[in-house]
Amino acid sequence: MDGKVIVVAIGGNSLIQNPKEPTVNRQWDAVRSTTDEIAKLVAAGYRVVVTHGNGPQVGYILQRSEIATKHSGIHSVPLDLVVADTQGSIGYMIQQALDNSIRRLGIARTVITMVTQVEVDPNDPAFQKPTKPIGGFMSEAEATKLKEQGLPVVEDAGRGWRRVVPSPKPRKIHEFIPIHDLMMQGYIVVACGGGGVPVMRNELGSLRGLEAVIDKDLASSVLAQMLRADIFLISTGVEQVALNFNTPEQRTLASMTLREARQYMGEGHFKPGSMLPKVEACVDFIQNGGPLAIITDPQNLLRAVQGETGTRVIPG
Repeated sequence: MDGKVIVVAIGGNSLIQNPKEPTVNRQWDAVRSTTDEIAKLVAAGYRVVVTHGNGPQVGYILQRSEIATKHSGIHSVPLDLVVADTQGSIGYMIQQALDNSIRRLGIARTVITMVTQVEVDPNDPAFQKPTKPIGGFMSEAEATKLKEQGLPVVEDAGRGWRRVVPSPKPRKIHEFIPIHDLMMQGYIVVACGGGGVPVMRNELGSLRGLEAVIDKDLASSVLAQMLRADIFLISTGVEQVALNFNTPEQRTLASMTLREARQYMGEGHFKPGSMLPKVEACVDFIQNGGPLAIITDPQNLLRAVQGETGTRVIPG
């Protein structure tokens, strides 16, 4: 195979089309719709590596764990294991659905999911100031109990209290070599689910998991850089990035140079936890030698790669 390498990052929220109906059957519908579009990239000759988010799914697992602990005394689940769990479950859904999608196009390829560990710096400032909300909403009384246990919580936009955890920057994809080798052998690899399981090396040099989460887009950018990808493609809820989003002055962007992207970020056009990390991930990819990053929605992946839609981030 001589195809160009493309890393496709699927948002965890894009796997739930309607937040009011987050059932497993609905998630299957969303996954199958997305993999039909990814299959078109495979059919076009690209070597495809897929990454995915897991934000809503992590929340559901933690809520189940909290309920079980409260009512039955069953032990809680550490966050690194929750991320690994979602890598397996969401990876399985993508793996099966994409296998079906490519076979309908007459393509016989194997899709494989790689449980991925991502190394972070134990001295990352994020560990001193946790900011990433996870899990379900709780009352102030419940939040107070967590505070007494030494767990940080924040009031979230008037909707209740939520636990927060560190979100350190990804430094290195631990399973990079097998991901690369499998891709070069023609496999379609699903990796870095949920940003990867955050790990660090202890004083003995052994890997250990951490109570943290890594931003999926930033981890995907690191993977794309390590793979020397030709295209880093982020799939999200909008067809194109916009300035002054959701205002009368809204303006969509067909492209941004690296300088323009930095300017727009500095002007506050992109919201934290929403579009900002996606643009940051694209900037990180381009400034470290990547030739092209694209942001679009799941329905337009191939069209965006062909230059018909989406927002392109280029060196300029």
